[in-house]
Amino acid sequence: MAAADADQQAAGTTPAVLRDYALLADGHRGALVGPGGDVAWLCAPGWSDPAVFSTLLGGAGTFLVAPAADRFVWGGHYEPGSLIWRSRWVTGDGIVESRDALAFPGEAGRLVLLRQVRALQQPARVRMVLDPRADFGREPVREVTRDGERWLARAGGLHLRVQGGGELGRDPQGFLAGELTIPAGGRHDVVLELAAGPLDTPCEPPGELWRTTEHHWASVVPPLAGPAARDATLAYAVLRGMTRPGGGMVAAATTALPERAMAGRNYDYRYAWIRDQSFAGQAAALVGRYDLLDDSVAFLTARVLADGDGLAPAYTVGGDPVPREQPLTGLPGYPGAGARIGNWVRGQFQLDAFGEVLLVLAAAQRHDRLDSDGRHAMQIAAEVIERRWAQPDAGIWELPPRQWTHSKLTCVAGLRAAARTTTARPSARWSALADQILADTAAHGLAADGHWRRAYDDDRTDAALLLPGIRGALPPQDPRTDRTRQAVVADLAQDGYLYRFRPDRRPLGDAEGAFLLCGFAAALSAWQAGDEVGANRWFERNRAACGPPGLYTEEYDVRQRQLRGNAPQGFVHALMLETAVTLGQVDPCR
Repeated sequence: MAAADADQQAAGTTPAVLRDYALLADGHRGALVGPGGDVAWLCAPGWSDPAVFSTLLGGAGTFLVAPAADRFVWGGHYEPGSLIWRSRWVTGDGIVESRDALAFPGEAGRLVLLRQVRALQQPARVRMVLDPRADFGREPVREVTRDGERWLARAGGLHLRVQGGGELGRDPQGFLAGELTIPAGGRHDVVLELAAGPLDTPCEPPGELWRTTEHHWASVVPPLAGPAARDATLAYAVLRGMTRPGGGMVAAATTALPERAMAGRNYDYRYAWIRDQSFAGQAAALVGRYDLLDDSVAFLTARVLADGDGLAPAYTVGGDPVPREQPLTGLPGYPGAGARIGNWVRGQFQLDAFGEVLLVLAAAQRHDRLDSDGRHAMQIAAEVIERRWAQPDAGIWELPPRQWTHSKLTCVAGLRAAARTTTARPSARWSALADQILADTAAHGLAADGHWRRAYDDDRTDAALLLPGIRGALPPQDPRTDRTRQAVVADLAQDGYLYRFRPDRRPLGDAEGAFLLCGFAAALSAWQAGDEVGANRWFERNRAACGPPGLYTEEYDVRQRQLRGNAPQGFVHALMLETAVTLGQVDPCR
């Protein structure tokens, strides 16, 4: 990538394709780093707060570190078992690296962004631009003062401090800019702090921040072995980085990235979905390291105990209601979609969410990690299903209310899982309720040829119907499970990827991309059916649907081989991890 291209990216006029962005995360917020060395997206102080770097959506505010050379090419990788990212540029004179991370573990009210520039073989000139703009670019820095190597400033309601910026000067168009000369084999550290309150405590030296970050990543990401160990380890790190300790996991770090250009389907995913929490918790239980499982259980338990029947599909990671959807004025948005924040899903009833709650609470109980509050939440979730299972709901794909077959069967799976982990009286009641729901679903939700259909009034197939069989709604040998698998694959598969459903008469791929979640579900379904070869084919095909950093979005454009939608998508990483362990592609080193 040429320096001119990097300049355009930093200005927000030429964002990169999604496959080229890397994620930095510390549990409380996340940043996307582009191939040009620009931090193109970072919300502060938390996941769903306004962005201070928003060039991803065409806004102002960036943190650029890149070679000052006229010509260079880009690469990069994560350090094993972490979200420490190394951008690597080969110039005509040598190799330059930028080692980037959010200090880990993170703090709720203060973020610390670490950038360490290295010249590997020859002296290097590096261009740096630091220009935080609070409130999605509307609030530039103000009240700037300098204290030796440190810069202090304000941006909107945030307090800002920079270490290592002594060689940078004030930029008339922004905050700080300049060129650094790094000697061969040398390095230069820049530390950016952003906080909701005054930064009264001295910041730790860069070396100490790096050592703490390295040590903590090593302590929370489990060692894995096997052919897919690298990707599965990264998936676990992504889930850990996107999960607030003791709180929720964001569905994605971004908002308003289009699933299809000019189609109007671009949503804010910087919130914690009940369903996603279940997927992440169940994957973590398989790995045998229980901090992520415990966090999922704690978040879901608190929400069920607080809201009961009124359980929303999604919350902020702290458990508050999701803001109402509204346009984000002043930003052009990522090409192909306008910018927006908030999410209209807050008002939906999703029946399957209660089944998902039971599945993850049952997984915790099997590992003896469910306390009395969790058992109470299990009882409440079962009672809600008992009262409301016959009602129409929005379903897994958040569509207009109907009698969705997947929702009914997910409740059956959850009730059966919960019944196996509790005492005799509730076990018998929940098993009987599961039988009742299954009988009704069989009477109304089966197509003429014996496969499960999307809804009681819709004969079409749906890839979501693979999940209840995987989760144990029916025995693996039940013919309805295998007929559904065969029907879904015959109707919705293309080139080794799987679409959700056919929304209209257009060919697959014209309406939306393939869903990577569904591709990994197809692998699990094939494995359950005894098709080991087919399961691994599905797994390997979908595992490869990522960019150089190894991250997944929700959708994959099969024709163009591009990622679509918000980045990265947590539940895809969860299903990838679960599939890798289930298929024996990964062995947890317990």
